[in-house]
Formats: sequence, structure tokens, C-alpha cells
Amino acid sequence: MTKETRKPEFWEKAFDEKQEMWGLEPAKSAILTKDFFVREAVKNILIPGIGYGRNAQIFRENGIEVTGIEISKTAIEMARKHYGDAMLIYHGSVTEMPFDDRQYDGIFCYALIHLLGSGERKKLINDCYNQLSNGGYMVFTVISKTANTYGKGRLISKDRYEIFEGAQLYFYDTESIKTEFGKYGLFEIAEVEENQPFYLIKCRKSFSDK
Repeated sequence: MTKETRKPEFWEKAFDEKQEMWGLEPAKSAILTKDFFVREAVKNILIPGIGYGRNAQIFRENGIEVTGIEISKTAIEMARKHYGDAMLIYHGSVTEMPFDDRQYDGIFCYALIHLLGSGERKKLINDCYNQLSNGGYMVFTVISKTANTYGKGRLISKDRYEIFEGAQLYFYDTESIKTEFGKYGLFEIAEVEENQPFYLIKCRKSFSDK
């Protein structure tokens, strides 16, 4: 069985066994991004890896339409239980984007991209950027190399470790952020402390881009 075919099973098992494993309160990064999106008059957003919706509701409560992508059917069912079925959530992996031909004012991708391999990360960034409307913003949170889990577990490749079976993390610093996001309108890198030290990355799509 390949790594790719294990991923859906990993998340199904996690959500089935642990249910609301992160609680129902939004992450600090989601609150900061909501404030930013409200300030910039963002009207609709895409959340790849929406999970059971804990980071989506705060946007909806502030008048922002949310569309999600989620690999776990269990998580989608949980999102509907907590927040109703008015929110469109596509079932599938973010590596299979795009799921529609819409362009969004904003994209919020929380603690997901660092779980992917190098090629998958590049594709996700590019796919998200392509689904932004001109002048739109995409915000990513990624784990920092200052995390105490950096260097732990089995080394997969440079700065990427398998912390436990099924969880392979790529740890970022400012240079790797600039390398991966630099040509996608990167304009801000901020540190944010959650359950792990993260970077909050903001990019804007230029009006000159097609």
C-alpha cells in the first residue's frame, strides 16, 4: 500500500476515534485571518482541509461564505452535525484540486501543507493561487523549525520527519517559506504560537496575473 492510499485511512481513523480532537473553538490563526479578511472586505473563501469546521464557523459568523475540501467523510459528517449542511464541502484530497472553477476572494489553509511532500506542497500552493480572484489573498499556517518535534522521528528528507506512523511533517523557516511562496505574491510572514510554533504566511494575487 502506498503512502498516498494510506492518507485517507489515516484521517478517517483519526476522526473516527478522536472525534472533535481539537475542540470547537477556532485556532488563533483562524481568528487573526478572520480579522484580516474582514478588514479587506473578503466575501467568500476556500478552506482546503476544513476538517469538522471549527475554523470555518468564525468566518461564516462574520458574513463570509465558506467552501471547504476535506479528505475524511467522518469529518464532513461532523461538520454538518455542528454547523448544518448549508456549507459546501467537497470530499477528496487537496492534492486533487481544483474541485470547482470558482475564484475566491480568500483562501485559508491551516496546518495542512506541512503534512505534504515537496511536489504536493508546490501543487497545493499553485492550485490555491490559481483559484484566487485578482487582488485576492491566501493565508497558510505552517509548522516552524523551532517546534520541539523538529529533528525527532525518522528523517524522510531535508527538514521532513515522520514523527509517528502516518504523520510526516515538513518544518519551515523563513528561507524555505520565501523559496516556496516567494513567486506567489508573498508579502508577510508572522510568527504565531498555537499548540506548536507556527508561521502565518500571507500572499496576494496581483491584478496583473491572468
